[in-house]
Amino acid sequence: MDAFIRFTNQTEGRDRLFRATQYTCMLLRYLLESKAGKEKVVMKLKKLESSMSTGRKWFRLGNVVHAIQATQQSVHATDLVPCLCLTFANLNRVIYFICDTVLWVKSIGLTSGIHKEKWQMWATRHYYYSLLLNLVRDLYEISLQMEKVAHDRAKRESSPSQNPLGYSVTDEETEWLQSFLLLLFRSLKKHPPLLLDTVKNLSDILIPLDQLGFYKSNPGIIGLGGLLSSIAGIITVIYPQMKLKTR
Repeated sequence: MDAFIRFTNQTEGRDRLFRATQYTCMLLRYLLESKAGKEKVVMKLKKLESSMSTGRKWFRLGNVVHAIQATQQSVHATDLVPCLCLTFANLNRVIYFICDTVLWVKSIGLTSGIHKEKWQMWATRHYYYSLLLNLVRDLYEISLQMEKVAHDRAKRESSPSQNPLGYSVTDEETEWLQSFLLLLFRSLKKHPPLLLDTVKNLSDILIPLDQLGFYKSNPGIIGLGGLLSSIAGIITVIYPQMKLKTR
């Protein structure tokens, strides 16, 4: 209970709850749309989804400052690849939040001289770039973890009495694939924050891919991806040790 109270007292925590609700509504709406007699439920879900989306805009107003601070911190990363990926990802997040703020100003009627579609496209594009760079960083970290696990396994295999895989595969291609998947599984199992961050970014990137027209999906897939990403974000807020650290 104390963890939940601390979570809801944080702006980021409330945003994650609103986001999870928003994409749950989208997913349920997609599942119920084709069913007869569910028109009222679908309409209520659509209204709730819209309300959650509007509420989240208020939580994001100060995020541009946090993104600038994150950019300053990522510059000091010791490893070159994460340094470059995170710095440029955070710069894109700064631009995304600026565009998001401009769209919010337009939505509440403070100004009428804003081309909504153009700013929306800019926001989506820079959000996509940010996620793409974060995924490159995730892949780099995964490769390092797999290299470490492979090195440890090679040491164990040097002893003839041990066989960590426990099976024999005659087909060379199948053996390579199974060894790769097993290595990937063991690497992510040893590093839960990396697994969580990768799942989050993969789930999130479905949204801009659809909006930019790179990979058209449906509200069900988008809703499921957004929900998974939100759950991953909630876990990192409640348990900060599950957040992927910058080396």
